[in-house]
This record gives sequence, structure tokens and C-alpha cells, in this order.
Amino acid sequence: MKPTCIKGMVGIGCALAALTTLTAQATELVYVPINPSFGGSPLYGSVLLGTASATNKHKDPEAKAFGAASQDPLNQFNESLERAVLSQLASSATSKILNNGQLVPGNIETGNFRINVIDTGGGSLTVTTTDKVTGASSSFVVGK
Repeated sequence: MKPTCIKGMVGIGCALAALTTLTAQATELVYVPINPSFGGSPLYGSVLLGTASATNKHKDPEAKAFGAASQDPLNQFNESLERAVLSQLASSATSKILNNGQLVPGNIETGNFRINVIDTGGGSLTVTTTDKVTGASSSFVVGK
């Protein structure tokens, strides 16, 4: 039923009366993801990766590539040798401060380090390792 305009009513009033009699119609909003990680089409993944790569202008000038291909064989050998020597020194120092699996109070000196094991009483020992070159030290407490 269309509203009828009464005599004397202005055109705007008639238009408002006509709008109030219309019913509202709406449709359901549906979210469709674009990113394949969140349920979007897998075909769109390369587009997203290409866009991200194109906009990424930040490069770390000091970044080192990871993996064996980034080092020459001589550097790899030297690092491996250094790790082996340090491991042997640590084993040697450990065998001197341990007696049947128990720490023994005393001092041990290697080429670059001084290790002090001090009995602090109450069943605990303090182990302090000091770098002879820099003077830096590190300590921890161990129970007997």
C-alpha cells in the first residue's frame, strides 16, 4: 500500500513517508581469505610471496649465510680443530678437579683460564673461572 500525500504536505514529507514503508533488505557478509595459510586459494601463494619479496628492501650488510657452503674448507677445518682442542682442555681440567665424581677444592690453571673451586661450607662449593687475558670471570655454586 502506497502512502498518499495529504494536501499541504511538502514533497519532502511525502518522500519520507514513502521511505518508512519500505522494508530493509540485507545479504549475509561472507569473508573469503586470500592468504593460503588462513584458508585462501593455494594458487595465490606465489603472488603473496612475490609481493613480499618485492617490497622487502631491508638487507643486513653483515649477515652471514648459514650452512657449509658459506665457509671455505680451511676455515671449517680450523673451527673444528679449535672445538676439539677446547673440548680436550675442558676434559683435562674436569679430570683434575673431580675425584670419583666429586669436586675437589683447589686451583687449576690452563693456558688462558684460572679455575678456583672453593668450599663455602654447608655442603656447597663455588666454582669461579677467570679469563687471564681479559680478567672476566664467571661463578656458580654447586652442592656436594
